Amino acid sequence: MAMTLRLNDEESRRLAELASSEGRTKQDVVRLALAERWAQLHKDEQLGEVLERVLPKYRGLLDRLGSA
Repeated sequence: MAMTLRLNDEESRRLAELASSEGRTKQDVVRLALAERWAQLHKDEQLGEVLERVLPKYRGLLDRLGSA
């Protein structure tokens, strides 16, 4: 699916600079940025799920360490 990305002059310059310095196309830089942000979002969600399961188990220990 095609889309139009509207950037101001500064954003366009930064994108071109990134692409040039990485030897990529501007399109590739945008795609990579999207993939990295998506991966980070899901990594954070997974961490949150793990912490919800693990923290209650170790709450007492963490409280004791925090007050030491």
